[in-house]
Amino acid sequence: MEPAWNTFVEGDNLDVLATLPADSFDLVYIDPPYNTGNDFAYRDDFRGERGEGARGRHAAWLAFMRPRLEAGRRVLAPTGAIFVSIDDHEAAYLRLLLDEVYGEENFLAQVVVNLNPKGRQLGRGFATSHEYLLVYARDAEQCVLDASSASTVVESDFPLEASDGRRYRRLPLRNTNKKFNPLTAPTLHFAVWGDPSSGRVSTAPFDGAVEIKPVFGDGTPAVWRWSRPRIDERPDDLECRAVRGPRGERVDVFQRDWRHPVGGRRKKLRTIWLAEEIGSTDTAVAELKDVLGHVFESPKPTGLVRRILDTMPADARVLDYFAGSGTTGHAVALANAADGGVRTCLSVNAPEPTRVGSNAERAGYATVSAITRARLRAVADQVGGGYRER
Repeated sequence: MEPAWNTFVEGDNLDVLATLPADSFDLVYIDPPYNTGNDFAYRDDFRGERGEGARGRHAAWLAFMRPRLEAGRRVLAPTGAIFVSIDDHEAAYLRLLLDEVYGEENFLAQVVVNLNPKGRQLGRGFATSHEYLLVYARDAEQCVLDASSASTVVESDFPLEASDGRRYRRLPLRNTNKKFNPLTAPTLHFAVWGDPSSGRVSTAPFDGAVEIKPVFGDGTPAVWRWSRPRIDERPDDLECRAVRGPRGERVDVFQRDWRHPVGGRRKKLRTIWLAEEIGSTDTAVAELKDVLGHVFESPKPTGLVRRILDTMPADARVLDYFAGSGTTGHAVALANAADGGVRTCLSVNAPEPTRVGSNAERAGYATVSAITRARLRAVADQVGGGYRER
């Protein structure tokens, strides 16, 4: 019997993390409470950490987060990664804390996430329209995170069309990095033959072909990116063309980079994620409303978490120990349903009381964990994959 896609544990995350085996998760995503000057729902003892004003609040928040980040690191596999959502209040402090807990050498990215494209209109100052994701590997040398996605590949990236209808773009076969040259890579400096009229390329002379050696734009010798055997194996993926450069017209060789290569295509993720790509706070409220009603003020969109999931293998063991409304578990179910993956998610949330007079309380949810539980049950009914509690 396959494990349920979603498992839920109610309790203080620090207590729950202590019960989990070391190295047991591949991906951690957390959206901890942001430090806006309010008390935390978690009842840690911060005596001795508090000071006056903002400095005291920062110290208290960091004292709250440190043991939870350390416990999260213990259960993260050496090949795994952690993503942490945060806003401007604690981004700088959290970055330094994560450097301590995970090591500066394991920092992967600080992603700007455009969750509020209109910008916050209340209060003074700028209309803030973004938050951040801080991304760290447990061990950057072993981490299997692939910072790319199939969803970011667009048709306009491939403006050319072959006779069989396949779309492609041209990439220089010449290696454009000057670190690679006839001295550092001598086996990749050789002549090929090409015909700019037909486009044909070969490692051997043929009628109508001209000899072509790789050169940089300034005329100095360069090297190819492909070896002779690879050129011979993939002649249809190459194209000879006449091009005009600063030194006049010359003949060069290009790779046809296909829109749909064997194995699929992925594109490197930029470090700015737009709401139109991953959803916004407004769309997150709407998708939760479709499942449970309007019971949570600022959930994360499932599109954000699905992009995170897409950086890891489709059998990743996912942990969210600040589960909130249950977005991570929802996203795991949607991702599995879409691509046939077998990801599993453990969501942890404390029985924090919902705000008096809030939509959640009026809807009968006495605690935030009750919302998490209800959402994950509803997702199991609607999307599949099962649900259980520990």
